[in-house]
Amino acid sequence: MDYSSAMTESSTAAHAASPPPARRGRPRKTLQEREESERRAELLQAAARLFRSQGYDATSTRDIAAAAGMQSGSPFYYFESKGAMLHAVMQAGMAAVSESQALLLRQLGRRATGLERLRALVRHHLAVVVGPDSHFIPVMLYEWRALTPEQRRDVAKQKDAYEAAWMPALRRLHRDGQLRARPEVARLLIFGALNWAAQWFNPQGPLTLDELTEQALRLFVHQP
Repeated sequence: MDYSSAMTESSTAAHAASPPPARRGRPRKTLQEREESERRAELLQAAARLFRSQGYDATSTRDIAAAAGMQSGSPFYYFESKGAMLHAVMQAGMAAVSESQALLLRQLGRRATGLERLRALVRHHLAVVVGPDSHFIPVMLYEWRALTPEQRRDVAKQKDAYEAAWMPALRRLHRDGQLRARPEVARLLIFGALNWAAQWFNPQGPLTLDELTEQALRLFVHQP
C-alpha cells in the first residue's frame, strides 16, 4: 500500500470514529427545565393579575400561589421574595412587548410612511395596555415605587429601548409637518395618554381598538 492510500484509509477511519460535531446554539431544555419554566410563567401571570386587581401591598405570596394552583411555599422556589416577583413581572412584560413590537416594525418594512408606522405602534401599544391578558403596564404605573432603585433602573432600560423605537416615526412626521410638537416631548405625552387608557377604556364599550387608535392619531398628528 502506498503512502497516499494509507493516509486516505487512516483519515476515513478517524472520521468514522470521531463523534458528530456538537450542536451549535443553546442546548435544548430538559423536560424538567421546560416544566419549571412553564410554572414560573404561570406564577408571573397570577402575580400580575393580583398585583393589578388587589395592589402589591395587599397581595401575599400565599395569594399568588393559590391563584397559580401551587402550595403556599412554592413561589420561593422560583423567586427569593415578593419584590423579586414584582420585578420579574415588569421585566417579562417589557421583554414580550418589545419583541412583538420589533416584529411589527420588521413586517411594516422600510417603505411604510411615518403615519403608517405610528398607527401600527399606537394600535400595538393600546392592545398591550387594555388587552384581556395585559396587566403589567398598569402594575408598572401603580407599583413602580415598590421596586428597589436597582430594579427600577433595570426596567427603565427596557422601557426606554421600547419607546425609542417610536422616535424615527415621530421625527419623520415632524419633518413632514404632521407633528407640531417636538418629537421627544410628543413621545412622553403620547405614552402618558395611551397608558392612561387602562383606567377608562371599556372593551365592551362603543369603541373598538381600531377606532380608539384612530381617535388617538387625530389627537396627536395632523392628517390631510
